[in-house]
Amino acid sequence: MVSTLPDQKRLAIAEKLADIRAVQNLLIANEQQFLEETKDLEIRDRLAKILEDDQKNLGIIETVIIQYGVQSDPSDDLKEMVQKTQRAIKGSDLSFYKKIFQQELLKHAQVVSGLIVHKAAQVVGADVQKALTPLNTVNFENRAHQEQLKGMLEVLGTRELTGQEPEDGVWARVKDAIAAFTGIAGSAVTQGSEQSDLKIQDIIRLDHQKAKTLISEIEKSNDAQKIQEYFVQLAADLTVHSQAEEEVVYPAVRNFYGQDNTQELYEEQAELAVVLAQMKSLHPTSPEFNSQLKRVKEMLGDHTRQEESTMFDAIRDNFSTEQSEQLGTEFKKAKQHLQIKTQSANKSH
Repeated sequence: MVSTLPDQKRLAIAEKLADIRAVQNLLIANEQQFLEETKDLEIRDRLAKILEDDQKNLGIIETVIIQYGVQSDPSDDLKEMVQKTQRAIKGSDLSFYKKIFQQELLKHAQVVSGLIVHKAAQVVGADVQKALTPLNTVNFENRAHQEQLKGMLEVLGTRELTGQEPEDGVWARVKDAIAAFTGIAGSAVTQGSEQSDLKIQDIIRLDHQKAKTLISEIEKSNDAQKIQEYFVQLAADLTVHSQAEEEVVYPAVRNFYGQDNTQELYEEQAELAVVLAQMKSLHPTSPEFNSQLKRVKEMLGDHTRQEESTMFDAIRDNFSTEQSEQLGTEFKKAKQHLQIKTQSANKSH
């Protein structure tokens, strides 16, 4: 019989992702304060660009967490660290140099956390790797931000110690360092700049791809424990995806997509829910489970083809880019709410 709770590895990654989101919010709050404190135009301009990147990257992180499918609160240690840092940055005991120094340390921690999550994803499963891929862009941008913050520290530290400006060439070296990171990343620093405002079609397609990846992982595994892990995530993802579509997407498209077409989508998802519920009572390596998995794969294939062809065409023809992005935002919020609700219900049983 398949259990209903995610395994500990996935829960641990979820907590680390929540830590990354909490640190990202702290970085943004600090940068907003720094802009009010500094009068240096060069430093101010660079901080403003970093802030713009970090606000965009917060959207990417939030999208990744929702696509990952497991919600968590930050760790207690991280919460304590955030509170201590907030008090220090807002207080008057630290010089501006020391505040920027703390910011550079936070950026370094964020890079390391991103790399750890990336490595963990390689161990846990292909679906996790797919969900977390956009974090690569955030990591490379954070490395570039570190170089800019180091340049600020060189300027501010020299002023603090000598009362004079450093020798020329600080920002040229920063520019060279950023260019080197961009080259290593193969333009990853500039990729995904709009991922914080994905259109509804993009988000639905990401969900479909992840579900197909999970089915593929189940099909090629003979390990009952791994199959159970993948199926628990598949069932959770498909349930939340379906409910969020029925709450947000289908009512929004019904008028121009058609009553019959929309009703067909509702009915397909209701049928899929019945099959998934039946599979939870089956042993993950039994012939009955494999037979039902094939059925789920076929149902999912038919359903996704309809959505990604005729429904997506109807959305493109009737919604502006801004409307598609707004619907995507509402869909993500619905998914997040449902994920939290489902996890809370599972823990109570």
